[in-house]
Amino acid sequence: MLIKGGHVIDAKNDIDKVMDVAIKEGKIAKVDSNIPKDKAEVVVNAKGFYVVPGLLDIHTHNFHGTVPFGYLNNSFSALPPDGFTFRSGVTTVADAGSSGWKDFRKFKEQVIDRSKTRVLAFLNIVGLGMKGGAIEQNVADMDPKLTTMVAEQFPDIVVGVKLAHYNGFDWTPTERAVEAGKQAGIPVMIDFGGSEPELSIKTLFLEKLRPGDIFTHAYANVKGRVPIVDENGKVRDFVFEAQKRGILFDVGHGGGSFRFDQAIPAMEQGLSPNSISTDLHTGSMNGGMKSQINVMSKFLNMDMPLQEVIAASTWRPAQIIQREDLGHLSEGAVADVAVLNLLKGDFGFIDVQKKKMMGNQKLECELTIKDGIVMYDLNGLASKPWNE
Repeated sequence: MLIKGGHVIDAKNDIDKVMDVAIKEGKIAKVDSNIPKDKAEVVVNAKGFYVVPGLLDIHTHNFHGTVPFGYLNNSFSALPPDGFTFRSGVTTVADAGSSGWKDFRKFKEQVIDRSKTRVLAFLNIVGLGMKGGAIEQNVADMDPKLTTMVAEQFPDIVVGVKLAHYNGFDWTPTERAVEAGKQAGIPVMIDFGGSEPELSIKTLFLEKLRPGDIFTHAYANVKGRVPIVDENGKVRDFVFEAQKRGILFDVGHGGGSFRFDQAIPAMEQGLSPNSISTDLHTGSMNGGMKSQINVMSKFLNMDMPLQEVIAASTWRPAQIIQREDLGHLSEGAVADVAVLNLLKGDFGFIDVQKKKMMGNQKLECELTIKDGIVMYDLNGLASKPWNE
């Protein structure tokens, strides 16, 4: 396959210009200007479009199942990935702690092994995973040693440790998650808050988390957690200090974790996300979040340059989860490619409070290729006319 005449954006290789991309046997064969098309079986005319690495969404919930009262663990609120990834240009997701060490194998057999999407995973520090309620409050089920054992058994899938939804005034869950991350040599993603009185977010950033650990729901304002933007619209000084220290800020939009009154002033003051992600589940997909490409479009309209938006959805998340084989178009790399259209017009974007921001740009996915195979083709770019 030859993708011809598109504007290639590849952050790893510092490419930002019109080029051709050749694919052979599931790998990137060449990225160059004016590659001859005579040997290509399929030629995609990408003129006027952007050609980027397959997008990485590193905060999703995909342990779908039919167990009642399971929340995001083998139950109804989680989503089968293939129905929601390729149509947005996403080729890789990282499930953010839906399973723990006790049921990771079930998640693997039920979802990971049966999905065309590349599904990676953050293991919940809670052994029983993200079942909600009392189960996620059980500190006795937060075991760094056993979490590490499962992470080391599946190093090609497990990319991190997750802590979420703990409500007590207690640093033990954070410390155990970080200990598991330390033992396994992988990052920790933390969904922080819910404690009364509140645990100090400054302490979290500057003392508890390590450089390379991930603070998700960065632009939220939820009960039990100090928001990063104060009541005067100013980003707290220690937040910039934390980002310089190497704490990584992930969007994790979700159904309740992204507000324009946090994101817009933060962006205006220079606090851009390290990774753009969805927190995909049934509670977010039909609300303000919608999809990875919709969340990317929000940041585009908050004056984040397109090149940075693409980087925060490809190469940077690949680096964050230590999967540098992904997120770029280097020769010999896996041929995961998204062809995107940048629409101009009048568009509305909604946050979790149902507040609206208007914008004049919106990304749309035209074509998604994974491992060299077309997985989604909105307007038939890779198809021949019916009567030929």
